[in-house]
This record gives sequence, structure tokens and C-alpha cells, in this order.
Amino acid sequence: MASKDAITLLKEDHRAVEKLFKEFESAKGEGRKQKLAHEICLELSVHAEIEETIFYPACEGTVDEEELKEGYVEHDAAKLLIAEIVANEGGDDEFFDTKVKVLQEEIEHHVEEEEGPGGIFSQARKGDLDIQAIGEQLLAKKKELTERFKSEGLPQPKLKTMDEVSV
Repeated sequence: MASKDAITLLKEDHRAVEKLFKEFESAKGEGRKQKLAHEICLELSVHAEIEETIFYPACEGTVDEEELKEGYVEHDAAKLLIAEIVANEGGDDEFFDTKVKVLQEEIEHHVEEEEGPGGIFSQARKGDLDIQAIGEQLLAKKKELTERFKSEGLPQPKLKTMDEVSV
């Protein structure tokens, strides 16, 4: 199997999550929404981690610093919502569906900024990055994290740009 470059891999993650959000919107039946929400949260948790630990650092000096900073802040906002969704998977949260919807809107905005014209991905492609080698690192880390999160559960969010808050 030919290895995928970093940007192709990250875009495939985006498409997979978009598909899960669509399935969530029309899901019916006992526990179906919770199962899909968990899958969405798992995918996004792994994706944010590999972007933050491998892709974004590799882009420093190539991609506009403000755009990378915005990406980190958007990840933190998503992580907070993910933690809320996962904490309420039992289904007794009247805002459960709404939280998933807001997460979807945040992710759609984030994806647009990464994939859009002049976005992080196009800047990275134009730069002097070995996106093939970065893709191999992303894939290995993604496999490792997916297995760990499936067996141990999703970790508490590690925020990069925000202080921990408790309400």
C-alpha cells in the first residue's frame, strides 16, 4: 500500500468525521446517537492530538503563525465540548444533541480554515516540508492513539491555549 502524505491523511480524517456527523443527524434508535457521538469524539481526539504533536509543529516557520495559533485555540474549544459530550454519554443531558451540533459547526469552520484557499494545508504544501515523511509519522501515531483511546477511554482534555477552569 502506498503511503499517504500528511495532507491527504488529514483530509481523509475530515471526511470521515463529516460522514459521522451526517449519520448522527439522522440517527434513530436506542443508543445509536450516543455510539456515533462517541465515535466522533474518538476520531476528533486522535486527529487533534496528531495535528498538535506532529503536523502543526512541522508547519512552524512555513505556515502563518496566527493561523496555527487559531488552529490550537479551535482544538481547545473542541476538546472542551468533547469532554462534555463524553461525560454525558449516558443520555440524560437535554443538551446532548445540541452540543454535538455545535461541535460539528466548530469542526466545519476549522476544516475550512485548514483546507480553504491559502489555508494551513495549501501553505504547508507550498513550503519546504517533507509531507510524505510527516504523513508516515501521523499514520503511526494515529494507529497508536486510536488503539489506546479505544482500550483506555478518551483522555481528559489537555489544553494548550486555555487555563483549566472549573465552574
